[in-house]
Amino acid sequence: MTEESLAASQAIPSVKAGRRTFALLKAFAAIAAVCVLPLVMPINIATEILIYGMFAMATNLLIGTAGLFSFGQAAFFGVGGYAAGYFLAHGWTSLPLVLFMAFASGGLLAAMIGGLIIRRLGIYFMMLTFAFNQLVYYVIYSWHSVTGGEDGLAGIRRPVLDLPLIGSFSFDDNRSLYGLVCVLFLLSIGVLARLVQSPFGLVLAAARQNSRRTISLGYHVPALQLAAYVIAGAVSGVAGALFGMLYRIMPIDSVHWAASAYVVFMVVIGGQRSMLGPVIGAAVFIWLQGLFSLAWTRWPLLLGLFVIIIMTYLPQGLVGLASQRWMRAIKRGARV
Repeated sequence: MTEESLAASQAIPSVKAGRRTFALLKAFAAIAAVCVLPLVMPINIATEILIYGMFAMATNLLIGTAGLFSFGQAAFFGVGGYAAGYFLAHGWTSLPLVLFMAFASGGLLAAMIGGLIIRRLGIYFMMLTFAFNQLVYYVIYSWHSVTGGEDGLAGIRRPVLDLPLIGSFSFDDNRSLYGLVCVLFLLSIGVLARLVQSPFGLVLAAARQNSRRTISLGYHVPALQLAAYVIAGAVSGVAGALFGMLYRIMPIDSVHWAASAYVVFMVVIGGQRSMLGPVIGAAVFIWLQGLFSLAWTRWPLLLGLFVIIIMTYLPQGLVGLASQRWMRAIKRGARV
């Protein structure tokens, strides 16, 4: 065995340990960020970042894991928010009920749309998601008696959690709502990250790289992709419900195709190969959106330029760049 091959064999355990360490660092960073966010920015902005972080993670299950570029995720975000908001605006304030309605409505709509388009590939799948997004948008826009039309669904109340032997717990205070969003956010990132590392996620990743070979191995790829589409739609629906609770209104813009494009930008900025990446991307996007809007009325141009720079020079996103530098440092240390 040559010195080079010996050094390479000795470096492999160090690289694996480095990857595990980096994964733990990302987990600690997520928990620390949840604790620090309301201390360094307004509570509403911190809550919005976590909500859009959930939305971006659900979208990344499709883009980063399954390789399905969807420009229609705002349909599920909006439908979940409108479904929960309708119940909350009409006196049904039970937290489990409204979360279930948001989860079920987002997942059901995703199952209906996904069942029609999941076998389409590439640009055809992308354009069909865009078309269905606009279809849902115009249905909500036209159904004024239920959704409020162009004015959005107003009068949304905060939910109440009834606990046995303890009593009712209200989320009227912004900090208590932030606590609720924190719990659901951490639950979502844990479940989605575990899902990506499971056999289900590994098959989706294999199909993303070579769909025909994965099918030849006996896996029913379209069924697995449909399952991922439904899961992403259900989680997006819950995020939409939380957004409606936060601002007590569900605006029609939340269902527009631009909202679908924005969440894709969040995934691209943060990175597709980690569930933490879209969360970082959501935080950066919301921060830049506020910064650029103060600097120039045509702020979308600046935001578009930033996304182009990220895609050109950092194709793996911000978290991908941090991961690459971490692994290079581990390999250099192993050589020494």
